[in-house]
Amino acid sequence: MTPRQAKVRQARVRPEITQPAVHTQVGRAAVRIFVANERMNQVLIQHLDPAAWKAKPPAKARTIAAIFTHMHNVRCKWLRLSAPHLKLPKQLNRSHCTPQQAGAGLAESAARCTEMLADALGGSGGRVQKFRRDGWAPPWPVGMEMLCYMLSHEAHHRGQVCMLAHQMGFPLPQSARLQLWNWEKLWKECGSLGGPGCDS
Repeated sequence: MTPRQAKVRQARVRPEITQPAVHTQVGRAAVRIFVANERMNQVLIQHLDPAAWKAKPPAKARTIAAIFTHMHNVRCKWLRLSAPHLKLPKQLNRSHCTPQQAGAGLAESAARCTEMLADALGGSGGRVQKFRRDGWAPPWPVGMEMLCYMLSHEAHHRGQVCMLAHQMGFPLPQSARLQLWNWEKLWKECGSLGGPGCDS
């Protein structure tokens, strides 16, 4: 197997997230949206040049490895503070974390986050009653604001990763950049064959 074939094969192997049962349209949409968000993270990790992972970034920016481990560890904080009844994923160490470990860790924390969203927005009077994004921040009642905050945090860091990779001489391939914006394809890859806006 050539290095190119190995890279393509690795890109096809992705962690799957089992979507929890949800009883409301809003809850189902929130879960699907977060699963698609996680698919974007996995696409980014799979298509990054391995040399970019721990390359020294300009100025005092975090490494790409540190950004992805931060994303996972912040999810763990959300879960610990907002849904302590769920099994907490193991935190990642930015000094030793490999792309494969980050991908697996993010898939696990995404699965727990979808459970948290399903509980909060599923209409079944679940145990998640408040969203606590940090210990210092006031808790919010559960609602779409919770999902929007979670997505904004992750999109911010994906943007950082893309910018740093480009600045350090490891730009994402054009095909990967297009894949991040192909929501119809992302939606189908996440198991929702109807596409965005379809309650299937």
